[in-house]
Order: sequence, then C-alpha cells, then structure tokens
Amino acid sequence: LFRLPVKRLFSASHSSVDSAEIKKFQLLAHKWWDEEGEYSALHSMNDIRVPFIRDTLLSMSNNYNLGSPLSGVKILDVGCGGGLLSEPLGRLGASVTGIDPLEDNIRTADQHKSFDPVLAKRIQYKSSSLEEIVEESMETFDVIVASEVVEHVADLEMFIKCCSQVLKPEGSLFITTINKTQLSYVLGIVVAEKIMGIVPDGTHEWEKFVPPEELERLLESSGFSVKTVNGMLYNPLSGSWSWTESTSVNYALHAVKSEAQGRSSPTEALSEVESEQPSATAGTAA
Repeated sequence: LFRLPVKRLFSASHSSVDSAEIKKFQLLAHKWWDEEGEYSALHSMNDIRVPFIRDTLLSMSNNYNLGSPLSGVKILDVGCGGGLLSEPLGRLGASVTGIDPLEDNIRTADQHKSFDPVLAKRIQYKSSSLEEIVEESMETFDVIVASEVVEHVADLEMFIKCCSQVLKPEGSLFITTINKTQLSYVLGIVVAEKIMGIVPDGTHEWEKFVPPEELERLLESSGFSVKTVNGMLYNPLSGSWSWTESTSVNYALHAVKSEAQGRSSPTEALSEVESEQPSATAGTAA
C-alpha cells in the first residue's frame, strides 16, 4: 500500500475528498431542511448526538452558562451539509464554523441560518475542504464534529491528521459513523437504501464503512486518546434514534487530542503544509 511521507501530507495531488461522493450529494443539496425527506434520519439523530456532544463537553468543563452551556466554545463542523448539526450547536451558545466542499450545501446552510439573527452571528459557513483550512486554522478549534462524514472520505488517515492539526491541545473530536459488518450491510444498505428508502439509493458504499477498532487505531496513532465509543440504533418505524451497547451498525465516538503532540512548535508543523493548494475533504454530513 502506497503511503505518502508526512511532508507531502497536504499536497494537491492527494486529497481526502472523493469527487464521486460530491456529485452524489449535489443532487440533494436543496433537500437538507425537509424533515420528512431524504435527510429525516439525520434530523432525528440530533435528538441523541447533540446531547452527547453537549453533555460530554460540560462534564469536562467548570464553566456553565444557563441557556448557553457551550458559550465560548469554538466548534468546527466538518462536512456540515445544510447545517443540521451546526444550528443546534449554535443555539447552545457555541461559535460554529461549518465547512463543506459542496458549494450548494453551503448556500443552503447560509440561507437557513439567515432566518435566525442569533444564529447568523454565531455560525459561519465556508465552502472548503478540511485540508484547505489547515494552514490558516492551526490549533484554532476547541471541538471538531464529523458526523456521518468519515464513511465518505477518500483518505481517512489524512483526514484524522488534519483534524489533529486544527484542534487545540486537549480539544475534543466527535465522530458518528457506520461500522463495517454484515449487519451494517444488511441494515445500512439493503434495508435503508433499497427496501425502505430511508436514505437515497447509492448514498453509502459498504467498503468505506469504518470499524471502531480501525478508527481508534488511526486516532491513537495521530495523538488522540479515545474516551468513549457508544452504539447507536435507528428505529425506522418510529424514525427515532437511541443508544445501544452494540456498535455493530452505527456508533458515536469521542476522542481527545493529547497535550503533547511530539513536535517542537506550530511553525514547524506549518512547514509540513508546504503552502500548496489542496482540494476538498469529502463528506456531506449533518
């Protein structure tokens, strides 16, 4: 397997974006805020993923603002799609930057947040890949969320390294994704896409699903400490999500970037970026 040396990590020829994934989501860009449509399962996922992020962060902090519990927290929502997760995090008081390589998604997200003056101030969206913001955003964010994204990226190892670069030391990374099991193939693709139409046919490729063990290994090797892995279960009859012990289909993960990253300074890390123009991070998530 060909592996790029670290110095070439952010080169333009090698990106975590997958152009086929981008084309797939472009057709649905205008449908993000239809709660009964193709993204209904992502809307209802907010019922568990938002409290998971909020409560985990509050358990690590001494500061608590009633009504704005995430006030002062800088969050990067990678693969933000139409803003389905950015908005509730903004309502909790966080300062949210949502990035997505698909301009149509960013237009939809920008338009929707404009209806709420408070959100319009707290959230900014940018049509960008993760790699493209690394150089300008070194150790900028307290939190990164990548919800339903990693199963769409072309290079997961590179994606995680980029997450580490833009997170502050001791910052938190939240990921929700799909395990690579026989059950996830049956439920995630055969049932969800082909039989029940919960998500559009062709949304997922089973080969790109990520087992939690593999994700943990990649995170640990990039200087993260994995704190929590929780199973998630979707009930297609009620359209609701719940937590479960089994991670055999969907799961949520929380990891913390270690304080010491084994490099002497941010400027040294910046030199690795090499000021080339990379292209986009895939994933069109939440």
